[in-house]
Amino acid sequence: MTSPDRTPPAQPDREPFLTVHAAVVLLGAAFIGLIVGGLTFLGGGPVAGAVLAGLTAFGASVPGLRSLIR
Repeated sequence: MTSPDRTPPAQPDREPFLTVHAAVVLLGAAFIGLIVGGLTFLGGGPVAGAVLAGLTAFGASVPGLRSLIR
């Protein structure tokens, strides 16, 4: 007795969670934020000020990188 050939149901193509463009922009912004935060801390600023400077640089660089990287 043979069993019928069962193929698994075809799964629809799913879109990626992030596009390559979005990933590159966010990674670039994170790098810029880390550099600015690190330089702020090394320049004698408090840790909280360095974190705020890094987050501000991250947020400010996203629109610029988005328009520059296509």
